[in-house]
Amino acid sequence: MSGVQITADQWVIWQSETWPMVRINATLVFTWGLMLILVVGSWLVTRRLTSDTAIPRWQNLLEVLVTGMRDQIREVSHQDPGVYLPFVGTLFLFIAVANLLAIVPGYIPPTGSLSTTAALATCVFVAVPIFGIASQGFGGYLKQYVRPTPLMLPFNVIGELSRTLALAVRLYGNMMSGTVIAAILIGFVPLFIPILMQILGLLTGMIQAYIFAVLAMVYIASATRAAK
Repeated sequence: MSGVQITADQWVIWQSETWPMVRINATLVFTWGLMLILVVGSWLVTRRLTSDTAIPRWQNLLEVLVTGMRDQIREVSHQDPGVYLPFVGTLFLFIAVANLLAIVPGYIPPTGSLSTTAALATCVFVAVPIFGIASQGFGGYLKQYVRPTPLMLPFNVIGELSRTLALAVRLYGNMMSGTVIAAILIGFVPLFIPILMQILGLLTGMIQAYIFAVLAMVYIASATRAAK
């Protein structure tokens, strides 16, 4: 492929000669590699947990991270965070680590791909009714779609779909805009701009991970706290 590769989707690693649509691009490779890092990293950090007063530094970091996420979930939902922590915490860690690894040469964050952000938003779209039904029951959850009047049903359904689209496009747009701006500025001032843009990109990546996780929790909380 000629030209500058902006997204990992454009970096095709393998393509079937029989079925050209069947391909493995860098987005898939980096995503699966990222999931492997998270799984192995989680196992390494949690395999020797202790309740002693002197705890390993990795356990201390883990406890700070989990406590911070629990506090944020409780603040947003005003509910017990234990139910939502595995899902919302995984979303945050996946996006945050994906963006932090941008410092690795040759790595392109999968969060800069619309397919990845759409998949993450779809997970939220599916999780909202699951948590809502688990909290209120099937009938209780569906009632919110016909409030204050059944005439609001199509608008409420459209609202659910549109906010899922907004989640995907927001994360994708913010990550892509940073990549494009960095590529433009590097062409003009190639010495110091890359370092500054990389620092700014890491900060932006952390903010986007936080915003995505908070919005996911807001949507879930609105489904689980709807009036019966």
